[in-house]
Amino acid sequence: QVQLVESGGGLVQPGGSLTLSCAASGFTFSIYFMCWYRQAPGKERELVASVSSNFRTNYADSVKGRFAISRDNARNTLYLQMNSLQPEETAVHYCKAHNNWGQGTQVAVAT
Repeated sequence: QVQLVESGGGLVQPGGSLTLSCAASGFTFSIYFMCWYRQAPGKERELVASVSSNFRTNYADSVKGRFAISRDNARNTLYLQMNSLQPEETAVHYCKAHNNWGQGTQVAVAT
């Protein structure tokens, strides 16, 4: 069955960087449109970035120029490089493939 396992979250200082990973299994990863979402406390889940099967990327306006989504089809892994993180970006980050979600990884931005 489809499995998505996020990792790489943690505590980072404002202005810092983190790279998230999402290990995928149970489906043909290379042909799927993949997304990263995040959900801050008390807020709706929002789309952060997406990458198509032909590596076309899109980003939320709030992260353009700071985040980079990528995929390694040989490793069935999705990545999200996040730079210049701010406290308001503290959130649980999820990867999504079609209607399937991972369990999420927590990112906390604080001093």
